[in-house]
Amino acid sequence: MPIISLPMYDIHHPTTLGLTSALTTLLTQRGLQAEVEWHTALLPHWRDDNLLLSQTCGYPLVALLPDVQLVGAFQSSAQGCEGLRYRSWLVVRKEDENLTLSDFRGRRAVCNSDDSHSGFNSLRYVIAPLASAGNFFSETLLSGSHRQSLAALREERADIAAIDCITWALLRTHHPEELAGLEIIGETPLCAALPLITSVKTDAETLAHLRSALSELTTSKKYQQLLAQSLISGFSVPERTFYDEVQAWEDQAAEYGVTAL
Repeated sequence: MPIISLPMYDIHHPTTLGLTSALTTLLTQRGLQAEVEWHTALLPHWRDDNLLLSQTCGYPLVALLPDVQLVGAFQSSAQGCEGLRYRSWLVVRKEDENLTLSDFRGRRAVCNSDDSHSGFNSLRYVIAPLASAGNFFSETLLSGSHRQSLAALREERADIAAIDCITWALLRTHHPEELAGLEIIGETPLCAALPLITSVKTDAETLAHLRSALSELTTSKKYQQLLAQSLISGFSVPERTFYDEVQAWEDQAAEYGVTAL
């Protein structure tokens, strides 16, 4: 059976369940049956021919998922977002709140994974002009998630992280204790919002139904409370070239000799 999932902002699971339930209902109304699945290994899931709908990150989309189809993207009302773009906050412990990014030369970074735009690609982009011989941080920890990156900061296993502003806003509402003792000292520029994708096998009629269901989800009064809880303010369908800027950030960092963190 076709699969749907919303793995990227599952901060408050009951809200995510509400969204996936609403989507399965809207898809059923359009003659599309699908089941919700939860995966920890996301790349194989996103490459599954049975994938009807999921949300990925812009960096995997351009670097690792050339064959999937772009369905569209959600707009977010979270602080730091504008239209179809979002940014990351540069987060440190409170003791370092008066420092600037350049003060973290030779200190320790943490990011969720090296295929993340918000945690890795965006941080590499902003430190690249400050790097010397391609280096800036003394070491970089890969934590596995933004929440684990925040834990690494709190536990003094790392000193700075780039955290997706939507994740930050959802944690502030649902798990404020995970932000305790941490402060924002800066931000990355805006970049393309997380894409919603479907399999290369999805036909044009089904793709149109997906976009119709997502449009109804984000405009119907029936779902407004659920959308507010999710910080979703709309749905749009950009061209795939909209995500070229994600690759451009990697290319610009490479011009400074920075390919890693």
